[in-house]
Amino acid sequence: MLIYLGLSALATSVATLALLLLGQASLPAVAHLLLAAGIMPLIFGAMTHFIPVLTRSGAAPRSLLLAPILLQLAGAVSFLGFIGEAPPPALTAAAGSTLLLAAALAGWMNQRARRALGTPHPCWRWYLAAVGLLGVALLLVAAMACWPQARNTLRLLHLHLNVLGFVGLTALGTLQVLLPTVLNTADPTASQRLRRHLPVAVGAVLLIATGAALSLPLALTGALLLSVVVLSLGRAILAWQGWRRLLEDGAAAPLAGALAGFLLLLGLGVGHAVGALDGRDSILAFIVAFLLPLVTGALTHLLPVWLLRGKRTARRDRLHTALRHGGTQRAFLFLTAGALLGLDVAAGLWPALLALLHFLGVVLRALWADRE
Repeated sequence: MLIYLGLSALATSVATLALLLLGQASLPAVAHLLLAAGIMPLIFGAMTHFIPVLTRSGAAPRSLLLAPILLQLAGAVSFLGFIGEAPPPALTAAAGSTLLLAAALAGWMNQRARRALGTPHPCWRWYLAAVGLLGVALLLVAAMACWPQARNTLRLLHLHLNVLGFVGLTALGTLQVLLPTVLNTADPTASQRLRRHLPVAVGAVLLIATGAALSLPLALTGALLLSVVVLSLGRAILAWQGWRRLLEDGAAAPLAGALAGFLLLLGLGVGHAVGALDGRDSILAFIVAFLLPLVTGALTHLLPVWLLRGKRTARRDRLHTALRHGGTQRAFLFLTAGALLGLDVAAGLWPALLALLHFLGVVLRALWADRE
């Protein structure tokens, strides 16, 4: 299932960039295609993988493992709604079904944390906060249908709680767990940092979301606070490993690149808030400079783990080596593309598509070679 979700996220990413290049669908439509049908199911699936590790418990129940498939269906319905192929109530229905699945996931995480053997790893709280903010964002979909006069305000809240709350908090938490695994060395400050930064990060997201809808000073304050969290994490990673170690690893480089892309997103968001930049460009930069290096970097490490479960083997190491090929170069392409798109240079989509297709080719070639 997890391998399927990873490949689905890659396929959805390619489709998103292709639709943007061809101009065949609006930005909100393709953004929902990517986030709701590609990224969200992958995040849910990844959480069912990480939570048992973080709480030192057994595997997730089969019923929960099927949730990502239902999320993909809901995401497809959302996309059809945005392109006019499904009636408007379908969007509310899709959001409602996703909300139920999010509530089930949050309840399961809470249960596992309470029954954990010892103290659970603090990253689980980042996941819980992310899913909680997703739940609020989904409730706002129904609110938009009930109060169309407040649609723009509610839409801005929905957008920022999704992008920075659900995806952002999940990513910032996961990076601090995944990078040490990728680099095969412990990060002695990760647990303390996760505990200390979570309240600040959640508060910052709420300030940004509320400020984007209602008050510029609130949004700028939130952006500053979240930037402090991201910069603190970046500084800790550099002090722990250094630039050279990160750039030499084809999985760590795109993950570090995603962190840089997140910081770029915050800067572009501030530019949009003060009227200097177009908000559409910030969304494109979010997809290209943050989501794509995050997904490709994570899958570089996780696909072999999901495919070859159990103890580390020479076969898994060969897969890891194969998937790391070109990772650093792809990270630079994604960041360059994101910076160009953030500055309204539409040609930035091409280097992003090139990097994504290269990674997809690397994955397919590695998986095919592993069959032999």
